Amino acid sequence: MTMHPEYIPGFLELLTVLPEEVYNYKIAARPERRRQFEKELTSQMEVALNILTACLNFNELKEQVLEAFASWLRLKHGIPGSVLASHPLVLTALSSLNSEILSEAAVNVISELIHYTVAGSSGGFSVQMPLIQVIVPQVMSLKAQLRDASKDEEDVKAIARLFADMGDSYVELIATGSDESMLIVHALLEVASHPEYDIASMTFNFWHSLQVNLTKRDSYISLGNESSIEAERNRRLQIFRPAYESLVSLVSFRVQYPQDFQDLSYEDLKEFKHTRYAVADVLIDAASVLGGDSTLKILYMKLFEAVGRYQNDGQNEWRLAEAALFCIRAISNYVSIVEAEVMPQVMTLLPKLTQHPQLLQTVCLTIGAYSKWLDSAPNGPSILPSVIEILMSGMGTSEDSAAAAALAFRHICDDCRKKLCGYVEGLFHIYRIAVNGEGGFKVSAEDSLHLVEALSMVITELPIDHAKRPLEELCLPVVSPLQEIVNQGPEVINKKTARELTVHIDRFAYIFRYVCHPEAVADAIQKLWPIFKAIFDLRAWDMRTMESLCRACKYAVRTSGRYMGITIGAMLEEIQGLYKQHHQPCFLYLSSEVIKIFGSDPSCANYLKSLIETLFMQTTHLLTNIQEFTARPDIADDCFLLASRCIRYCPHLFIPSAIFPSLVDCSMIGVTVQHREASNSILTFLSDIFDVANSSKGEQYLPIRNAVIIPRGLTITRILIASLTGALPSSRLEQVTYTLLALTRAYGAQAVEWANQSVSLIPSTAVTENERSRFLTALSDAASGVNINALTVPIEELSDVCRRNRTVQEIVQGALRPLELNITAPSVS
Repeated sequence: MTMHPEYIPGFLELLTVLPEEVYNYKIAARPERRRQFEKELTSQMEVALNILTACLNFNELKEQVLEAFASWLRLKHGIPGSVLASHPLVLTALSSLNSEILSEAAVNVISELIHYTVAGSSGGFSVQMPLIQVIVPQVMSLKAQLRDASKDEEDVKAIARLFADMGDSYVELIATGSDESMLIVHALLEVASHPEYDIASMTFNFWHSLQVNLTKRDSYISLGNESSIEAERNRRLQIFRPAYESLVSLVSFRVQYPQDFQDLSYEDLKEFKHTRYAVADVLIDAASVLGGDSTLKILYMKLFEAVGRYQNDGQNEWRLAEAALFCIRAISNYVSIVEAEVMPQVMTLLPKLTQHPQLLQTVCLTIGAYSKWLDSAPNGPSILPSVIEILMSGMGTSEDSAAAAALAFRHICDDCRKKLCGYVEGLFHIYRIAVNGEGGFKVSAEDSLHLVEALSMVITELPIDHAKRPLEELCLPVVSPLQEIVNQGPEVINKKTARELTVHIDRFAYIFRYVCHPEAVADAIQKLWPIFKAIFDLRAWDMRTMESLCRACKYAVRTSGRYMGITIGAMLEEIQGLYKQHHQPCFLYLSSEVIKIFGSDPSCANYLKSLIETLFMQTTHLLTNIQEFTARPDIADDCFLLASRCIRYCPHLFIPSAIFPSLVDCSMIGVTVQHREASNSILTFLSDIFDVANSSKGEQYLPIRNAVIIPRGLTITRILIASLTGALPSSRLEQVTYTLLALTRAYGAQAVEWANQSVSLIPSTAVTENERSRFLTALSDAASGVNINALTVPIEELSDVCRRNRTVQEIVQGALRPLELNITAPSVS
C-alpha cells in the first residue's frame, strides 16, 4: 500500500462493494452460496477494518474509507460495543461530523452504527451500551445546527436523519422517561418544528413507535402484577405529556391549504393530501398518549382563534379554520362520546363556517366523524336539525362538498338512527331531491348511494309493521325510471347504455343490503321480480348490467334468506338458462351466495344439484386449455369460488356428483393461469378438497375424494411444484405452498413419493441433490404433522434456486411441463 498508493482507491472501491453484494439479489446465487459468502465476509471483518484503519493515514482517502466502513457495518456482525466505542474508524467518523468535506460520509457511518447497536445479532443494549454512550452525546452536540440559518438544507437534513435514526432505534430506552432520554425527545421536537416538511416528517415514525411503547401493555409485562404495570404506565404517560402537547401545536399548521391551492398540479395536490394524512396519523398518536379530550382542547383553541380571524376576513382566513377543523376531525375516534366541555362549542361554531366550499366540505366531514358523539349528547336532538341543514347546504354547493355531505348524512343516519325515526318524512324529502337530481343538489350518482344506505339504516330501526311503507317509498324513486324503460319494450332497453340501467339497479343493491327486515325485503324483491326478469332476459349479453343486477339479487338473497319463497326458484331458473347462452361470470357468484344460504336446506336439494351440475358442466366445456383460462379469468375465478362454497355448504350434493372429477381435471389445466384471483381460487379449491377431512362430516367423503385424487396425484403434485418453481409469479408462493402442504398432509408418504418423482425430473444442473433433499424432508415433516410455518424456508429456497435466472427457470419448466397433464415420470426407489 505504501509503495503503490495509486492502487488504493480502486482497492477501497472493491472493499465497499463486497459487503453490498450480500444483499444484491440481482445476482443469481443459490441461497446456500449467499449464506456462505456472508459467513466468509463476516469472518474477515477484523481484517477488513484493520485495512480501512491503515488507510486513514491518507487524508485524501478518508471519505472513501468511511463509505467502505459503513458498507461493512451493514453486515451487522457482532463486534462488541466496547471494541467499536474506541475504534479509530468510529472516532474518525464522530470527529468528522462537523467537517465540510467528510460530514456526509460520517453521517452514513453514524447512521449505520446506530442501526448496528440494535441489530438482532449485536447482542442487545447491554452489550452495545459503551458504543451507544459514545454516539449519543456526539449526535446531541449537533442540535444547535438544526436552527443554523447558514447551514445548507441538505446538511440539516443529514443531521435530522441522525436524530430520527436515534429516536427510532432507541425508542425502548427513550420510553423509560429518563433525564437523558428526554434530551433526545426535545431534540426530536426541534426537528419536528423545522419549517421544511421533508425534515420535520422524519420524526413521525418515532412519535408513533413511542406512542405504541407507552400505551401497549406488552411494554410493561416484565413488571409482573397489574398495579405495578398501571403505576409505571401512568408515570411514563405523565412524563411524555408535555412533549406530545407541543407536538400537536407543531404539526397541526402543516395541514393548511396553500394560498395557491387552486393552481396546484395533480401531483402537488396528491402530495398535499399525503401530508395531511401523515399529520392526521401523528395527531392520532398524540391523542393516544394525551387522551382524545385533552388533544381536542388544544385544537379547539386553534379553531376558536381561527374562527375569529375568519369572521373578520372570510376571503383569506378560511384556511386556518379549515386546518383546525381537519385536525379535530382526525382525532374523532379518540374523543369520548360523553365529552361535554368542547364539542358543544365546536358544534355551535360550525354554522358560521359554511361560506367557503373547501371549508364547508371539511365542516360536513367533521359532522360525519362526530356522529356517535351527536347520538350520545344530551342536547343531540336539538343540534340535529341545524346539522342536517348544514349537510343540505353542502349538497347544494359543490360536487366535493356534496360528496362530503352525503357521506356525513350516512354516518348520522347510522349512529343516530333511533333519534331520527321521528324525522323519516324530512329525511325522505332530502333523499328524493338528491336521487331525482332536482332542487339544485350536486350529489353524484355514486354519492347518492350514501343517502340510500342512510335511509335504509333508519328504516331498519323501525318495527317491521311500520317499515314496509317507508321501504316502498325508498324503492319508488328507483323503480319508477326502471319500470318506464321496461315498459318501452325490448328495442328501447337494448339501446340504453349500461349506465342508464345500473345507476338505478345499484341503488336496489344498497336497499337490499342495508334494510335488515328479511320479510319486507323478500316482499319487495317478489314485487320487483318481473322488472328484474325483463332486464335479465333482454340484457343478458351486457356484462356490466348483469353484474349490477346479480349484485342486487345477491343482497336480496343474503338479507331475505328463507323468506324468499318462490322468487329464489325463479331466479335460479333464470340464471341457469341464461348461463348456457351468455356465460356471464356474475351468474356464478350469485349462485355462490345462494349455495351459502340454502346449501344445507333439504327442501332445496333437487334444484341446487341441478343448478351446480349445469353451471359446472357448461364451465368445464368452456375452459378446456390454458388459453381459455387466460381469456376468461373471471369465469375461472367465480367458478372455483363457487366450487369451494359447494365443498363447504353442500358437499353432499357436489362431491358425489358426476361433475366433481371433471372440475378437478379442469382445475389442473388452469392452476398456472397468470391472473391472480383466478389462480388463487383454483388453488383454494384444491386445498379445500385436500382438507375436506378437517370439516365436521368430511370423513364420509374421503373414499370418493381419494378415488378422484389418487390417480391424478402425481400430475397435481408435478403442476404444484412447477407453480412453485416459476410457472406462477413468486407473489403466489404462499398460496401454492399451502396447497402443496395440504396435499402432503392428506396423502402422507404417498404425496412425498409423488413429489420425489416430480423433482427428479429437474436436471441436476438446475437443482442439486442437497436442495432436492431439503425440500423432500420438509414435505416428509409436513406429512408427519410438523408445524407448517417451520417448513416454508426449504420450500422457498427451492423456489429461489429454480428462479435464479431465466435460463434455469426455462430448464425447470421444460422438465416439469405444467401444461401437459400426461407425462411419464421416472420411478424413483
